[in-house]
Amino acid sequence: MKKTLLSVLAIAAYAIMAAAQDAPLWLRKNSISPDGEQIAFTYKGNIYVVDADGGQARQITTNPAYDTDPLWTPDGKQIVFASYREKSKDIYKVAATGGVPVRLTSHPGNETPMTVLMDGSIIFSANIQQDAQYGDFPGGSQVYMIGPDGGRPEMVTSMQISNMSVRLDNTVIYEDYKGYEDPLRKHHTSSVTRDIWMYVPSKDPSEGFSIDGNGTFTKLTSFNGEDRNPVFELGGNAYYYLSEQDGTLNIYYTDSLADQLFNGGSIKSKQITFYKGNPVRYLSISHNGTLCYSYDGELYTIKSGGQPEKVDIQIVTDQIEKGSEIQTLTSGATRMAISPEGKEIAITVRGDVFVTSIDYKTTQRITNTPEQERGLTFSKDGRTLYYAAERNGHWGIWKTSLTEKDDKMFTYAVKMKEEMVTAPGETCFQPQVSPDGKLLAYLKDRTAIAVMDLKSGKEKIVLDRMVNYSYTDGDQSYKWSPDSRYILCNYQANGGWNNEDVAVIDVESGEITNLTESGYTDGGFRWALKGKAMTWTSDKAGYRSHGSWGAEKDVYIMFFDGKAYSDFLKDKEDREIDKMMSDEKKNKKEKKDSAKVEKKEEKLILDLDDRKDRIVKLTRFSGRLGDHYLTQDGKKLYYSVRLERSTDLCVLDLEDNSVKVLIKGLTGSFYPSADDKYIYLHTGSGVSKINTASGKRESITFSGEFEYKPAQEREYIFNHIWKQVSEKFYDPDIHGIDWEGYRDTYAKFLPHIDNNFDFQEMLSEMLGELNGSHTGARYSYRSGLTNGTLGAFYDNEYDGDGLKIKEIIKGGALYLQYPDIEAGAIITAINGEEIKAGEDWSHLLKGKAGKKILITVKQKGRKEQDLIIEPGYTDYRQLYNRWVEQRAQMVKELSGGKVGYVHVEGMDSESFRRVYSDLLGKYRSCEAVIVDTRHNGGGWLHDDLATLLDGEGYIRFEPRGQYIGTEPYNKWTKPSCVLIGEDNYSDACGFPYVYKTLGIGKLIGAPVPGTMTAVWWENQIDPSIVFGIPQVGALGVKEGRYLENMQIEPDILVYNDPASVLRGEDRQLEAAVKEMLKTIDSNK
Repeated sequence: MKKTLLSVLAIAAYAIMAAAQDAPLWLRKNSISPDGEQIAFTYKGNIYVVDADGGQARQITTNPAYDTDPLWTPDGKQIVFASYREKSKDIYKVAATGGVPVRLTSHPGNETPMTVLMDGSIIFSANIQQDAQYGDFPGGSQVYMIGPDGGRPEMVTSMQISNMSVRLDNTVIYEDYKGYEDPLRKHHTSSVTRDIWMYVPSKDPSEGFSIDGNGTFTKLTSFNGEDRNPVFELGGNAYYYLSEQDGTLNIYYTDSLADQLFNGGSIKSKQITFYKGNPVRYLSISHNGTLCYSYDGELYTIKSGGQPEKVDIQIVTDQIEKGSEIQTLTSGATRMAISPEGKEIAITVRGDVFVTSIDYKTTQRITNTPEQERGLTFSKDGRTLYYAAERNGHWGIWKTSLTEKDDKMFTYAVKMKEEMVTAPGETCFQPQVSPDGKLLAYLKDRTAIAVMDLKSGKEKIVLDRMVNYSYTDGDQSYKWSPDSRYILCNYQANGGWNNEDVAVIDVESGEITNLTESGYTDGGFRWALKGKAMTWTSDKAGYRSHGSWGAEKDVYIMFFDGKAYSDFLKDKEDREIDKMMSDEKKNKKEKKDSAKVEKKEEKLILDLDDRKDRIVKLTRFSGRLGDHYLTQDGKKLYYSVRLERSTDLCVLDLEDNSVKVLIKGLTGSFYPSADDKYIYLHTGSGVSKINTASGKRESITFSGEFEYKPAQEREYIFNHIWKQVSEKFYDPDIHGIDWEGYRDTYAKFLPHIDNNFDFQEMLSEMLGELNGSHTGARYSYRSGLTNGTLGAFYDNEYDGDGLKIKEIIKGGALYLQYPDIEAGAIITAINGEEIKAGEDWSHLLKGKAGKKILITVKQKGRKEQDLIIEPGYTDYRQLYNRWVEQRAQMVKELSGGKVGYVHVEGMDSESFRRVYSDLLGKYRSCEAVIVDTRHNGGGWLHDDLATLLDGEGYIRFEPRGQYIGTEPYNKWTKPSCVLIGEDNYSDACGFPYVYKTLGIGKLIGAPVPGTMTAVWWENQIDPSIVFGIPQVGALGVKEGRYLENMQIEPDILVYNDPASVLRGEDRQLEAAVKEMLKTIDSNK
């Protein structure tokens, strides 16, 4: 027995030693116990507890779902945390020693615990529904409270708050939220950065806990960078918080809150930690004043008056994530290529290359790497497959070849050989083999077109990389001519990024000719009629969007041969005559002779001088076109176009000019077969074969064996993202940071991450070092759960049975289906289940959106009634319309109808049309207008709005003295001002800059952070992960600098303070009305 015990102890000691040698990193979401003796934290999606002095951590939760955000109850006996174990993020409670957690919330509103009050009540944030009185923009999260054992959530405040600490008298210090920016962005100073506020309630603590407009709000910090995560010291007269005052997020201390308030916030805080490089995160404090925080992936404590001490932690646990897992992939194809014989198709799925039979489901895996392959092309004989692969930090062209003579197809091959084609260390992708099989073209440095002689291996550049700009990988196009001498390509020379042309490159001479030069957007080009023409799409004749967001297109054909042009224009009768006059004997002789030798592709001679006189518009009507293909005989044009309800495949017969819909509900890229009998369609995830004669569509099924290697895939994604930023970030100096060093800083965490929640957060921490807008990583976790909405605000003060309606939301389910239901009515039951006072009722509407349910309603003076109703999926659109209508009514009342009000919801065409309609219709008789751009996430509309508002009347139309209009008729020619705020983003930063620079009017409100940079959000081979690269910087001509990180200051500075917003007021709007009335009076 003794010997066995010693063996067990030896094994345990060895396990601890092994763990100590590889100390766990990425320890986050930490919380110190009230007595300062223990620390709860999250590691690999589980909750652990460790002694504050270090040692082996105890695993508290073991569920496969992600557990996070632990908080201690005041007695230190239980831990409150959030978990996804029931799909949505809900709040649970478990004994501090472990056990079975108890679920406390069930609403699919992303509940996150924030603090636990002394009575055990849990304060949490969730996106459920704001209060009816709340004056800020709809859509954010709110703060709620539940009892120690759960129950019906009680609203604390509609105001979005990020972190809070609560004193015994219910005084709160909190971290505010002014608007969108990635929460892990660092080093920036702007109006959107967080500040610390204090709230003192107007009511006694015995009356409950809430944050409302009747209390007193005081801003405690004035630093124009990040101030975060405040925690009260026991007693409540001092507090700690995190701040970037010295350039890195460190701990600061204010020792006398009373003195700070007395001196108007002028007391300087004391810096406690002095880290450089990595931020301090997740600050918490015990009752004895011991601080705990996370730094560089590890946990630290500081005792009062002491120095930081690292908590040495060992974790001994099983590894749940598999090193590799064999999966069968049957969908998700992202690239494709057809073999020359038309018997097999190469595809990429989840970053690997597969080849599948067209006629059977048999699929062969060609590559097996955790990295990404893409861009497929077969050799002329079909025995070699070329593709791009990102390996060792660089994109290169690779090939896999059949090595056995007896192997005719990749699908059934036994042996293959892979080789790299381009030189290591270069950025090369998107290969295309020339039709004669002798040359290989590919993109180099993303936009240069290189051509390699496959026999000699010599490379030459036929299009310089500075001609075009690549916004997203895959946005550059080029195509070989049938005779392998010419290449068609997109062309942006001399600033043509927004109105791209089509050019042709003579590969032999290097001469480049811009073929279209239209000033519009030309693309989608293909060689046609065996190289004697090209087809392409252009928006030069289509109806244009009213707000910079695209236009309808047509398919055109341009001829490079006069005879081909003449023949194409002949009608059916002319073609019959030509056929009758042809020499049949000569034709027979030619056919006989041609059978003796292999047919060679005719060498093309392109007549480009008069090409613009040989252009024909093929489509009869402009439309929202997809891909197109003109058959080799020039008789039929296949194209996809958006019709009434779907995008459909249409065929235009060019002989009789008839159009018919071949297949409804079809869109994707066309890959025609060599004989024109089939069009293969890649839809973005699957492949179909379409019989061009019958219109029959068959799905090409595949079943590929994929070896999923999650840890290696994450490592690849990490390195890929780092590389993409280094090559595509708008500033080549990357804001002067050590980007190389940051790769090493964050790469060390990869072995300690086994889920996408942590992975996304780590990526965002690294990307946050850029101090750029439009970046960070996103993990699109979808629970699939929603709550149906009845379209009503409920009375948060009501504490009886049922749900008391405070306001019916215009346009919501109740408003539309039962307009006789009024405020004050009580919903007593849903589907027969009574709603009891204090009990959570959200589960009654879970999954009920769009489905008929039974509600029981009691109204004053009426008999209780059962009503069948179909809940909505969301009330956001109705709440947005309500918010706009409220502001419009405020302006009308304050100005006596003299001033109009419009809100620009987004920088897009739909928003522009609404603004245009209201300005020149609804408010035509007004003397001035307020243009509200607050809470706008951007798009591309700055010039359209500026042009619309910058009108100056130069003609009045007055037949016989009657005024009937002003020229320009399509512009606002009266005074205007623009409302701005801290949450204007992207192009909603660009427009105020343009408006102010052009001197159109005044900006009123709060400063706008400098975020006028165009972004590419790139999906990864794991489709649930996406990240942003701010890559097209906008350079202000007047300032000679980028607008990124250049704050736009208002002409009239006005803030909406928290109290007024909670009371439903809008101080910024009031100031704008005042200014417009002043302007109107001055113009009289």
